[in-house]
Amino acid sequence: MLHLDGSYGEGGGQILRTALSLAATLEQPVHIVNIRVGRAKPGLRPQHLTGVLALARITNAEVTGAELHSRELTFRPRRSQPGRYLFDVAEKTGSAGSVTLLAQALLPPLIAADQPSSLTLRGGTHVAWSPPAHYLLYVFLPALAQLGAKVEMTLNRWGWYPRGGGEVGLEIHPAPKLAGVEWRTPPEFQAFRALSAASRLPEHVRRRQGERLQARLGKDLPVDFIEAGGLDPGSMVFLYGPRAGFDGLGARGKPAEKVADEAADAFLAFRDRKAAVDRHLADQIVLYLARARGPSSFITPEITLHLLTNLWVIEQFLGPTFEVKGELGERGEVGCH
Repeated sequence: MLHLDGSYGEGGGQILRTALSLAATLEQPVHIVNIRVGRAKPGLRPQHLTGVLALARITNAEVTGAELHSRELTFRPRRSQPGRYLFDVAEKTGSAGSVTLLAQALLPPLIAADQPSSLTLRGGTHVAWSPPAHYLLYVFLPALAQLGAKVEMTLNRWGWYPRGGGEVGLEIHPAPKLAGVEWRTPPEFQAFRALSAASRLPEHVRRRQGERLQARLGKDLPVDFIEAGGLDPGSMVFLYGPRAGFDGLGARGKPAEKVADEAADAFLAFRDRKAAVDRHLADQIVLYLARARGPSSFITPEITLHLLTNLWVIEQFLGPTFEVKGELGERGEVGCH
């Protein structure tokens, strides 16, 4: 049994997701205490609980502590069972919990399996404090494909705060062997494009978001204008290219121009630091690099506490694996051996 303190470092839900995902992949029992103890609402929230129960189902695991607000969990997985699965974050509480964070936990053990799998995930597709579904589609999965893992995704329904109700489908092809990568060259701006989407809002919201983005970054930036569905009003700007994506999310009383400015500001900060991957992809990809054959390295615009915490969790399972060059909050390089 591996024992982990969930208050280490950043101390959030990523510790839980990474630990259980690796436990499921490696068939390694794990015991986690102090889950999200520093958060305003500590313990397991609906989306965390959905992830625990989903991984337990996929691995036929024995679990204790799998209930809302629990701060301690024991997870004893068996071999992952590929197949067709449906998981709904809102099944018990009506939450718009993130489907992309749920996908983060479920993909590693299913990619490592020996047969294809199909996932249907329901909940929030474009909600705060998580990558939007389009980040998964246009940034994370293409990066994963460069390692040799093929996952196809469809956005079936948009899900905004507060009710969610969105749905994504994932077709996962087994890739028991992944290859290392070297991501050191910044992506060219010409490779970027954007989308401006809104649901249950006037047409001018989409237009103003897209025009503001072009005003900030250049008229040559291609922008797709999308009339999104969903149970609730919502809007989003998403700017994406190779190994990097930047979003702005609308909210009541928030001008459309400010939504676009958030994405533009994040992109310009990334470009100024001449990085090869954005800071969110850095967080998410290290779990896969740790199990890839051959060395890997990448340049990130910022060494975040989130990244360092994730590396710590991975090394509790696999031993010393990473080398980090750079200070917290600064541009840096991550190597995986």
